[in-house]
Amino acid sequence: MEEGAERPTRTGGQSSRPNPEGEVMDLVQRAEVAAKTKAEPAADSAPESSPAPASSETGPGQDPFRLRGGGFTLLVLQPLDLKRQDFFRRLMDRMGQAPNFYRNAPVVVDLETQSDARPINFAELANRLRQHRLIPVGVMNATPEQAQAAANAGLALMPTSRPAALPEPPAGAAVAERPARGPRAVEGAPAAAPGRAAAPAPASSLDRQGALVVAEPVRAGTQVYAQGHDLIVLGPVSPGAEALADGHIHVYGRLRGRALAGVSGDLGARIFCRSLEAELLSIAGRYRVREDMDEKLIGKPVQAFLDSDFLVIEPLG
Repeated sequence: MEEGAERPTRTGGQSSRPNPEGEVMDLVQRAEVAAKTKAEPAADSAPESSPAPASSETGPGQDPFRLRGGGFTLLVLQPLDLKRQDFFRRLMDRMGQAPNFYRNAPVVVDLETQSDARPINFAELANRLRQHRLIPVGVMNATPEQAQAAANAGLALMPTSRPAALPEPPAGAAVAERPARGPRAVEGAPAAAPGRAAAPAPASSLDRQGALVVAEPVRAGTQVYAQGHDLIVLGPVSPGAEALADGHIHVYGRLRGRALAGVSGDLGARIFCRSLEAELLSIAGRYRVREDMDEKLIGKPVQAFLDSDFLVIEPLG
């Protein structure tokens, strides 16, 4: 044997020289044995009554997906003058006031003021918004021409939001007048403070249905919506969580997430909380983010309401 040539070693009288074909066959056989052992467990290892594990696989006649509706909070951007040279600079300045809130936020472009404007390049508009870390998802209040152009740019056509009408009271029922910004009497809500007259409650079926009461904490990533009702949350609302209601919102824990009252357009809705630490407060689409709130009110019991189309936050008590 030549010097430097590979010398096979022997163990138990057999050569240990590599045999690729034999190794592959050995691996295949071991894999087959392992798979068979796993597929056929011993009868005494699992009781007969134990249910089979759930499988994510679907049969040939089933759809391989689920399709359902959902409600989400979207920003609405209403351009007043798209021709202004400083449009996006001013928008970026506004976003700089609350960068964590606006970053990668979904946006709907409201074209109500652009019905007589020149044609809009929606692909360019969407691209500029993405450059500023906003995610355009659709348009609303578009003319037929604008709707077609927006659809060609990959934007959805969103329905026009409008205040929801209160249900009609039964015939012969007494109807009390509702003040423009008075609180609505709600089953389970705290009584009015001493010295203040309680506002009369309208005799509508909406109020007689009472409020939606949530006893558990509203955790991050969770959205609670009281459709057609007021919302009462007995625990905290965590950062990243959302509490929404068509009427008032009461939070008796720490409000650290987002609270959106009057989401169907009720300008008289209010938000009450025991400890204000919110990321956002919104009433009928008018909102204030954490950076816009008075630091003296943080951690204090407050109420929020609309006054001349401006969201006001004032201390309670």
